[in-house]
Amino acid sequence: MIVGDEMAGKVSTGARSAKTQGSSPLARKRLYTLKEGAAYLGRSEWGMRELIWAGVIPVVKPQAARKIFLDVQDLDRFVEVNKSVYR
Repeated sequence: MIVGDEMAGKVSTGARSAKTQGSSPLARKRLYTLKEGAAYLGRSEWGMRELIWAGVIPVVKPQAARKIFLDVQDLDRFVEVNKSVYR
């Protein structure tokens, strides 16, 4: 009987994880880490660092912390400003 209960638990857990796999956690956040911001724009982490160092993309940095965050609105603005049409 225990095997059946364990199996039922595994099935329901699997069903829950299948539902959550379709939604991306990145779509709900306002601030991204450097790694998440790079994935959002499809760039490497070093490519993101270069944009930050050049002053192209601003960062959010708490005063007492070393870690930087990127505002999703700034990332979206970067995409909008850099759109072009090839002819």
